[in-house]
Amino acid sequence: MNVSQNTENEDIKKEAERQAAFQATCQADLQGTESDRCTADKCGNCGCGDKAAAAAGDASDTSAEQSAEKDAEQRIAELEAEKNDFQDKYLRKSADFENYRKRTAKEKQEIFDYANANLLTDLIGVLDDFDRALDAGFDADGKPVADLKPVIDGVKMINKQLRSMLENKYDLTVYGEKGDLFDHDKHEAIATDKGAVAESVCSEVYLKGYMLKDRVIRHAKVKVTTPDGSQQAAGKTAEDSGESCGN
Repeated sequence: MNVSQNTENEDIKKEAERQAAFQATCQADLQGTESDRCTADKCGNCGCGDKAAAAAGDASDTSAEQSAEKDAEQRIAELEAEKNDFQDKYLRKSADFENYRKRTAKEKQEIFDYANANLLTDLIGVLDDFDRALDAGFDADGKPVADLKPVIDGVKMINKQLRSMLENKYDLTVYGEKGDLFDHDKHEAIATDKGAVAESVCSEVYLKGYMLKDRVIRHAKVKVTTPDGSQQAAGKTAEDSGESCGN
């Protein structure tokens, strides 16, 4: 064997050893950790680079999904808190309105119950005057006195005071006197007759009428005398006299 043949054999042996070492390195990269794994730059045949890229894409998608779920959960929690806040405000407003309704109903009822308190207080004084007038009709032994003039005078005084108080303090006026002209808006005719009158008049007053300010609260009950034709109204007489002068 010559020198050239020995050199060639050595080169073949070294190439074989290099190929064996390279394949051993690839096997170790496939089975080793992430830091020792081979890439497409080292070995174009094993496909390790494609697997690593796919794994990185899956990890990115998982992270995005987790972030979206976290945002959705946070939004749901915010909406739940907002709903609870609105519900609490609604319950408070509902309770406030119910309390207001009960309070106003109670106030209205109190106004209705005690609306006439002032009037009744004034009438108590009138009742006291009646008691004193009645006491004047009896002597010290409790026997009726023969002279009832003090009683009559007392009743007249009470009547005058009561009318004055009702008129001046409560705007309650009384009307209805014999001889007043009949007014359908103020009088109620419960009897009628004919007489020598020019217009219908109240010939008898059975019950007086009362007005509160400008409103009739009780019509006067009267007997009405209507014209029998023997008398003419004053306006008609004046008109007839004017026509006569013109002629």
